[in-house]
Amino acid sequence: MARQNGIVQPLLTDLYQITMAYAYWKSGKINDVAVFDLFFRTNPFQGEFTIFAGLEECLKFLENFHYSDSDIDYLVQTLPDNIEPEFFAYLKDLTCKDIKLSALEEGSVVFPRVPLLRIEGPLIIAQLLETTLLTLVNFASLMATNAARYRMVAGKNVSLLEFGLRRAQGPDGGLSASKYAYVGGFDGTSNVLAGKMFDIPVRGTHAHSFVTSFSTLDDLSSAALRHAETQKQYNLLELATEWRTRVSAIVDVSPEEASDGELAALLSYAIAFPGGFLALVDTYDVKRSGLLNFCAVALALNDCGYRAVGIRIDSGDLAYLSVLARTTFERIAEAFKLPWFAKLTIVASNDINEETILSLNEQGHKIDCFGIGTHLVTCQRQPALGCVYKLVEINGQPRIKLSQDVGKVTIPGHKEAYRLFGADGHALIDLLQRSSETAPAVGQKVLCRHPFQESKRAYVIPSKVEHLYKEYWKDGRICISPKPLCEVRERVQSSLRTLRQDIKRNLNPTPYKVAVSDDLYNFIHDLWLQNAPIGKSTPPSRSKATRNAVCISPVLEGENDNSKGQKIRRSPKVVREMGAGGRMRRAGGASALRRKRQSPAAVLSAGRDASNETPSQNNVSRLTTA
Repeated sequence: MARQNGIVQPLLTDLYQITMAYAYWKSGKINDVAVFDLFFRTNPFQGEFTIFAGLEECLKFLENFHYSDSDIDYLVQTLPDNIEPEFFAYLKDLTCKDIKLSALEEGSVVFPRVPLLRIEGPLIIAQLLETTLLTLVNFASLMATNAARYRMVAGKNVSLLEFGLRRAQGPDGGLSASKYAYVGGFDGTSNVLAGKMFDIPVRGTHAHSFVTSFSTLDDLSSAALRHAETQKQYNLLELATEWRTRVSAIVDVSPEEASDGELAALLSYAIAFPGGFLALVDTYDVKRSGLLNFCAVALALNDCGYRAVGIRIDSGDLAYLSVLARTTFERIAEAFKLPWFAKLTIVASNDINEETILSLNEQGHKIDCFGIGTHLVTCQRQPALGCVYKLVEINGQPRIKLSQDVGKVTIPGHKEAYRLFGADGHALIDLLQRSSETAPAVGQKVLCRHPFQESKRAYVIPSKVEHLYKEYWKDGRICISPKPLCEVRERVQSSLRTLRQDIKRNLNPTPYKVAVSDDLYNFIHDLWLQNAPIGKSTPPSRSKATRNAVCISPVLEGENDNSKGQKIRRSPKVVREMGAGGRMRRAGGASALRRKRQSPAAVLSAGRDASNETPSQNNVSRLTTA
């Protein structure tokens, strides 16, 4: 396990965590035991999956959690004078020995509402962990997800390099971006320190400034290069000049059009790195200078027993220029009987994002490798994942957070999570259930319910059941050692392969379903009714438009959500509960009154002040799941 980032320490937190800790301490809650869930509510980048990352850093944080003497001195100076000295002594002795952390495997594909981490232990210490755990998981998971999306649109045969350090949000943001881009599927980074710290392959060539620093061939101080095998010394400038004349006839470009300064720069770089010559060719003009000069130097290197690697294009029409370059290489390969020359690597950079790659794919580009920086490391399409950390149980008693926004209502209690698979090996649904419930079994029918929408439910008969949680930290030590980064990287790809293609597609993906067991569903709604305030009986004046409005919760990704214009594919293993003929039902009048119970979520979704009306007053159409 790599060393801990020195910035990650107990004071890397929000002040209110420490003020809450004092209030807990002052209230005598030292021995209270809590359960917190860390989860997110919406997938990023308008997609339907997320990659979980950051677990290794969380474990290192728990392992090293301790307030130093200087930490305590700072808190004494910063907190109000009325804080009792005994509290600081309490903080000084705090460790995570009584904390238990359960989590999904790092690199797993995950979905909204399924807790990524479950933290159990003394209330005060569990509360103090919140901000740091969130900052370790939020960006790591966002970055890994962004990288995984780039990997999918680029395809498995194209290399991806992370070039974003100079555009990242500070040094730590740059290091984290390099690490989790690699986890998400990138093949290397330009970040040298990240390469050292995380054992990531490091790649890079030269910048335009290197080329423009040469003006003429006289700037080349030495052109001598020894043959790779015979050690015979050659004049690389003479060889390249001769080859430039010969190649110009093939590519229909005059040697006089090409820049001598550029040729001098490429010769200088080739002499420095004869076995790894990959040159930037767009400093002046790719077609009339860069390609011609590169080919001349590459063929001169071949005379000396070396094979060039390829070119990088950093501006212009990347699709057109890559096709031009590939055609040029193929013509030279055929003309001079050098088959390897046709397969030279073409690297493209220049502010590339997902849409750029998709467009290049449509245009039939010939690029072998993309260097991606700004859009990758800054996650410009969505700058934050939005993980939250919520109390779900205290001293064995479940806790629920209510909200007018149904999407922000928490799922209470100590829970387990399972992934149910179909016979084709694809994941069907993630199921949350109370920890006291029996785990779902292969071949046994399981009732899966939307946590808040009463009519959304389905029977699933799984061919495989995967329990998602493992204990990673208990009794003050790491129970399961984090895997090397290369294995986490492979976990990402293997986990993504369990999803159907329509869930992973870039445009209008099919939502993946997350459900709760029937027992947990009833538990949620019983607790909701116990905690929800009872409204007054006087109904407010409302317009006709307001009375007929329907607020639909988007929480369960999946069942009848066709807002993105896609026909939802259903697994044959899912047997739907439906009315006769699958017709639309109207939840009003006597039919609603005959129900044994009305879901609080249904009441809430019918209007902001639905508690003032009976079910028969709500003119809400409900489509039975089909």
